Amino acid sequence: MNKSTAIALTMLVGILAVGVPVWLAVEESGRQGLAAETARALSYAREIMRRSDATVEQVNSGIANLERTPAGEQCSDENLARMRQIDLESTYIQAVGYLDEGRIVCSSLGRDSKDMVLGPPDFVTPIGAVIYKDVRFSFAQKETFVAFGRNDYVAIIHRGQPIDITTTEIDVSLAVFSLSDSAPLTSRGFISPDWVKRLGARTEITFVESGYVVAVMKSARFRTITLAAVPIEYLNSRTREAAWRLVPVGVIAGGVLAAAVFMLASIQLAIPAAIKTGLKRGEFFLHYQPLVDLQTGQWVGAEALVRWQRAEGELVQPDFFVPLAEENGIIGLLTHQVFELVARDTGTFLSRHPEFHIAINLSAADMQSPELPGQLDRLLKTTGATTRNVIVEITERSLFNPALARRVTHDIRALGYGIAIDDFGTGYSSLSYLETLEVDYLKIDKSFVDAIATDAPTSHVVQHIIEMAKSLKLRMIAEGVGTEAQAEFLRQRGVEFGQGWLFGKAMPFAELERRMAELAMRD
Repeated sequence: MNKSTAIALTMLVGILAVGVPVWLAVEESGRQGLAAETARALSYAREIMRRSDATVEQVNSGIANLERTPAGEQCSDENLARMRQIDLESTYIQAVGYLDEGRIVCSSLGRDSKDMVLGPPDFVTPIGAVIYKDVRFSFAQKETFVAFGRNDYVAIIHRGQPIDITTTEIDVSLAVFSLSDSAPLTSRGFISPDWVKRLGARTEITFVESGYVVAVMKSARFRTITLAAVPIEYLNSRTREAAWRLVPVGVIAGGVLAAAVFMLASIQLAIPAAIKTGLKRGEFFLHYQPLVDLQTGQWVGAEALVRWQRAEGELVQPDFFVPLAEENGIIGLLTHQVFELVARDTGTFLSRHPEFHIAINLSAADMQSPELPGQLDRLLKTTGATTRNVIVEITERSLFNPALARRVTHDIRALGYGIAIDDFGTGYSSLSYLETLEVDYLKIDKSFVDAIATDAPTSHVVQHIIEMAKSLKLRMIAEGVGTEAQAEFLRQRGVEFGQGWLFGKAMPFAELERRMAELAMRD
């Protein structure tokens, strides 16, 4: 089959793939609509339940921590610090405080709580917890909160927090109920009072009523019920209307889409092949960005960063080719060459500088590769280095599998290598999750370093990450340090290491070695 025929067939398939399904969707949408909406309603209810359970768990844990405070010390400096720590480590709690006769007299916000009056609770649960469903404060007049109290301590959350999820349809109704009260703790949209009653003794139910597909769930852990209701009255007619309108458009769009798909497929197939060719031709090389001791200014390590310059001179950005290598299952080939390049570039340098280390980035696939221990071992044998000369960097996003992450970090540490969590703060890792991993360093992402001493919403995140790292006894590396003011901020707060343009851009290893020699002569 020649190229023109292949293109024509691809376009024909594109037209059929777009036009025919749109036409058939006129009838099929009615049959599949109910099943799809039921699944969607159930997924919303489950997500709200997950958030609700997590909120209750954090509230119970925080209050239990405060209940151990001796009488008379509820508003002591030590207890206020404990409140702030609970607030800091919680993803859902906005504040915690001590309650006296319906008023919060001190909290994680401080002792000036004269405007934090709750009054009598809306209801009391069978286990003695007090619930305030509509809490407002003068200093946050546009916000509504829910307060959960027990034994004179109270936790505050945003009222909409448990139902703050992304939904495709704007008319979806969501709610969270307590088994101790018939009215919702928080809700949005139309909620029928009879919907919760239909749950009965079951833990989960879906049904159609009053023009809604409804899903109701009972928590397996706490006295809460979640509900999601998706309107159905307009969906079938809208789908049919849209399908009739889009049939002619879809046929035309099919040709355009087919051409676009063909071009995209060509690129997707060409780049992995080009990467393999580039690896064979030696088009990949490494630059090394120095890692600096913020207290002494000494260069103590460097991160190996892969670069690609194609034969015709084009520089391809790592942000482009590395993800494609991962998606196409050839990241292992690239990582293998990185190890070889590190060995070639450093020579005997590491054996002569036992306190200096090279940081090598690993992907999620590399972490699972049985070749990794052998690659690390060959690097040591080739260069005469020790395990102290090598740090393995793992991105936070590659830790999506907790069991795998724990096993891999344990195995790498057991071999004697240091481990750094890269780009921390851009993924989903929590304090409790990090506690389960055997790591040595936490790298603070450049986006948070950039926000230091600015009005950016993320400006406070650096301090939180620093406190988290200290609580886990992890050493810290700040990425993207560009100014002396940033370096001083980090230095004063105990961050040990930094890298960024303030100290030096990524450079060939020969230049890094020369710069280190110059710095040593100055000392």
